[in-house]
Amino acid sequence: MSTYFDYAATCPIDEEALEAYVKASREFYGNTRSLHDPGTKAEVLLSHCRKTLANLLGVHKEGMYFTSGGTESNLLAMEGLMKAGKGNHLITSAAEHSSVRNSAEKLAADGYEVSWVPLTKEGIVDVNELEKLMREDTVLVSIQHVNSDIGTIQPIRRIREVCDKWGAWLHSDCVQSFGKVELNSIIPCLDSFSLSSHKVYGPKGTGALYISPAVSFQPLLPNGTHESGVRAGTVNTPGIAAFTTAAAKSIRELEKRQSKIKALKHEFLNALNDIKFQIKIVSESVNSVPIIGLCMNGLEGQWVMLEANRRGYAFSTGSACQVGSEGSPSILTSVGLNEDEAKSFIRISFSHDHTREDILGIAECLKGIVNEYAVLSSQIKKPAFYK
Repeated sequence: MSTYFDYAATCPIDEEALEAYVKASREFYGNTRSLHDPGTKAEVLLSHCRKTLANLLGVHKEGMYFTSGGTESNLLAMEGLMKAGKGNHLITSAAEHSSVRNSAEKLAADGYEVSWVPLTKEGIVDVNELEKLMREDTVLVSIQHVNSDIGTIQPIRRIREVCDKWGAWLHSDCVQSFGKVELNSIIPCLDSFSLSSHKVYGPKGTGALYISPAVSFQPLLPNGTHESGVRAGTVNTPGIAAFTTAAAKSIRELEKRQSKIKALKHEFLNALNDIKFQIKIVSESVNSVPIIGLCMNGLEGQWVMLEANRRGYAFSTGSACQVGSEGSPSILTSVGLNEDEAKSFIRISFSHDHTREDILGIAECLKGIVNEYAVLSSQIKKPAFYK
């Protein structure tokens, strides 16, 4: 059985959340739009979950909509806000999650103009360049809060100030930050944001979208009856109940989990001191985001990942939504890495449930791979796995 270090891709469901899912499946099975008693009972639970999640985030429950996850939430927000605006211009970054980039490309195909703001070498949106891109017809700026590949935290408040100067809306993909970093200071800066259940130990296939009730927009699909018409289709009541349970627990234990993550990251990096000249830290390693991005000098990240998997450790080479279809994570070239460095990238993502032994174990695994490669490279000129 593998020791799992890919929590940025997905998390196992929390036991309390699983219990909530089973209970809701058994006792709240009615369609929330049905007028009979089982339907009314399910609607009461759905309303309770909406109010609970809104209270956790300090927003109006009237703007909270449940979806199938972060990808759908990003699409609904970007389509809805762009079509509600009076202009034709969208700004986002190349380092966004693939769902945001794909939505931006779809909007461009539909006739909207899209500008891509660059990042600094630290992986932070260049706010000065953002301001240069702003125009009178800029409707929306969409910038993720935490990057899913290297864990950098974007300056949302400064970005809000730029948006306010030009009267633009601000959307943020908060999938990787919700339940992991404090959001209370940035939520008031956002007109809309996206959440995902399985990133906070809830079930897959459930998420949420918040759009400020002050924004008047048309749903992507007309004449829907669920979620105030914003999202068509019967709601996943058991999944929403489990998501809300997991979210509440994540917020309740946030400080304790943050402290644990910081300690684990510190332990991990210290354990890699023996090979520190053979790796490059791409991420911001001192924050509480449970993600560390590494470049393994001279090694292909995919080979390192497969070799570690053979040894019982599971991690990734970037966001699971793009691996295998788009090559290296887009943020790597955005922060100035060359092609060979990007190919050597791996992502280690942690859980508060990890132990010190887990951390030391994966560090020893990586050191073993590096040292064995050094032996191999001294015996043959060019290993088959190196390009």
